[in-house]
Amino acid sequence: MAIAKRTANVNSNINVTPMVDVMLVLLIIFMVITPMLQKGVSVDMAKTNSPAPMPDADKEDSLLVAVQRDGTVFFGSDKINPDDLTNKVKDRIANKTDKRVFIKADARAKYGRVVEVVDDIRSAGVDTVGLLTEQKKPLAAPPPTPATH
Repeated sequence: MAIAKRTANVNSNINVTPMVDVMLVLLIIFMVITPMLQKGVSVDMAKTNSPAPMPDADKEDSLLVAVQRDGTVFFGSDKINPDDLTNKVKDRIANKTDKRVFIKADARAKYGRVVEVVDDIRSAGVDTVGLLTEQKKPLAAPPPTPATH
């Protein structure tokens, strides 16, 4: 009696479709969550060619005051009455050695309103006030001119 050999074809391909599905779901989750992680209030800050780096402004315990276009003042992410700003800043810096406050002012906010906010912060005993700006986007280089012979 002859023994028949079975030759089974083994499929050794890896099915990557489930992995791609999972990666796309993760990408969508990150795209949705990332804007929500922005600290504080969203304002359209002034743009400059060479803003000074202020890495401490992104720290979790940094004090951030935002002034929106209409003059509304936020301390962190809380809308506050401008008259209460000095007392709130005093309370927050009472036990801190680093007495710095960063201001995110909308580019179209009234200059006088921003100056009032700076004055309120300075009267609270703050050593340093940082005005946050954004980097201007570089202008696109003009297309090269065709050579003439």
